[in-house]
Amino acid sequence: MDRVADITVVRLEGISKSFGAVKANDAIDLDIRAGHILALLGENGAGKSTLMSILAGRFRPDAGRILVDGRETVLSSTKDAIRAGIGMVYQHFMLVPTMTVAQNVLLGQEGGFWLNRGRMEARVAELAEFFGLAIDPAATVSELSMGERQRVEILRLLARDSRVLIFDEPTAVLTPPEIVHLFAALKSMANRGKAIVFISHKLEEVLSLSDDIAILSRGRVVDRVETRVVCSKAELASRMVGREVFLEVEKEPLPPGEVVLEMSGVTGFGLKEVSLTLRQGEVLAVVGVAGNGQKALVETVTGFRRPATGKVNILGREWTEFFRNPDWKHALAYIPEDRLGLATCPNLDMVDNVLLTTRQGFTRGPFMEHGRARQVTADMVRDFDIQPARIATPAGKLSGGNLQKLVLAREFYRAPRLIVAEQPSQGLDVKATEEVWRQLLAARACAGILLVSGDLSEALQLADRIAVMFRGRFMDVFPVSDTAKVEAIGLAMAGVGAGH
Repeated sequence: MDRVADITVVRLEGISKSFGAVKANDAIDLDIRAGHILALLGENGAGKSTLMSILAGRFRPDAGRILVDGRETVLSSTKDAIRAGIGMVYQHFMLVPTMTVAQNVLLGQEGGFWLNRGRMEARVAELAEFFGLAIDPAATVSELSMGERQRVEILRLLARDSRVLIFDEPTAVLTPPEIVHLFAALKSMANRGKAIVFISHKLEEVLSLSDDIAILSRGRVVDRVETRVVCSKAELASRMVGREVFLEVEKEPLPPGEVVLEMSGVTGFGLKEVSLTLRQGEVLAVVGVAGNGQKALVETVTGFRRPATGKVNILGREWTEFFRNPDWKHALAYIPEDRLGLATCPNLDMVDNVLLTTRQGFTRGPFMEHGRARQVTADMVRDFDIQPARIATPAGKLSGGNLQKLVLAREFYRAPRLIVAEQPSQGLDVKATEEVWRQLLAARACAGILLVSGDLSEALQLADRIAVMFRGRFMDVFPVSDTAKVEAIGLAMAGVGAGH
C-alpha cells in the first residue's frame, strides 16, 4: 500500500521545559507527519521522553506551542492529548490484569461497558485484524506475554482513533519474534496514515524501521535526517555522539582464577538440574527467551530465593552461610533488571540511593559519614557522566539510562568478587553501553560475572562462555569460540538440541 500524502499532523515550535535548574527541552522545533515513522534518538538525558510526555499531555511546556492540524492546541492532560488524537505507549504497561483484552481496550470509552461481551470482542477483533495485531479479545491480560500486552496497549489507542502514536523504548521487554511482529504492525499503521514516533537506543532498529530520524542532545534537536541516506550504524552513532562508536570492545582473555560461584543439580521454583561453575576472570552469559527460568536463577544466586534442592556455593561458602551475614565489599554485587523498583528508591536522592548497599562503608561507630558519602557520590556522578549532575536529584527524576549508570557506579564501588548483571545495558544509548561494557570487562580482573541478557550481541561481545536456558534448564554451555554452537543459539533457545 502506498504511503498517504505527506501531511504534518503535529508541529512543535520552541518547546522548552525545565525541572528546577535542569533544562530538559530547549526551544525544540519538530514536525510529525502522517504516514511516517519518526525515530527520536539521543544519549540518556537528552530530553526525548520529556518532549514526548509534553506531547502526550503529561507535562506542560514552560515555553513554546503545539499545533495540531495547524491550530494551536493546549494539552493540559492526557485526556486533552487523546481528544487531539495523540496517544503514548509507555515502557510500563497500564492494563488491568484481571480483565479481558476487549475490556481493557474499551475501558473508559463512552458506551464501552454498555456493549455486550460478544459485541465488544467482535469490535476489538476487527480492529486487531485491520492493523495486523494478532490477539485473542477474550483472553485475560494476566495470561498474556509482554508482547501481547503491548498489542493491547496499542489497540487501546487505535480504538480511540489516535492519529499520532508514541512508543517509548517499545522493544525493551520483547522477545525477537515479538519485535518482528511489532515492527510489521507499526509499518502497517504508518501505511494506513498513522504518524508513529519511536524512541529507541538500538541503532539497528532505528535504521530498519524509521523513515526519518531526529537526534537530540542536551535538550535540543541537533540533527534531522532521512533514514535512507544513513549508510551504517557507525555513521548514525557518529551523528549522535560526535565520534565513531562501533559497540565493539577489546576483550583480552584472562587466566581463570578461583571459583566464585558453583551450582550443582539445583532444582525447584522453575529450575531443573541447573549446574554451573564460574571463575574469577570470566563472564558467563545466560541467554534465552524471557520466562525460561532466568528470574529463578538470579533470585537463587542473589539470595532472594533459597535453593529447593541441590547445592550452591558462593565465594567458597555454602548458600545459607554466605547470606547469613554477607559482606558489603569484596563479595556479591547485584545489578537488577528492575532498576527503579528493586535497585533504587525513587523518592530518595542519589546519595541515599548509593548508601542503600554501601552504608557499612560510611559508618564510624554509631555515626554515618554523610559528608564523605556526598563526595563519593559526586565522584560517581562525574566518572559515569550521570545527568543531571546534582547529587540531590531524586532517583525517580533520572532517565532510565542515567538511573542505570548510578546503579552500576554504586555496585562497582563495592569492588565485588562476584557480579550478577541482569540486562545491564537495557535502555542505555550507544555511548553509555560502550562504557558499561568496558567497565564490566575491567571488573573481570577481580570478579567473575554472571551476565543475564536478552541481547545476543551483548552476550557475544562480553562472554567467555554462553549458557542457553530453556524451560528452566541449560540446553548447552559452550565457549564463544565454538562458532558452530554460536550459530545454533536460536535453535537452542527454542529447545532444540542436546544438553551439555
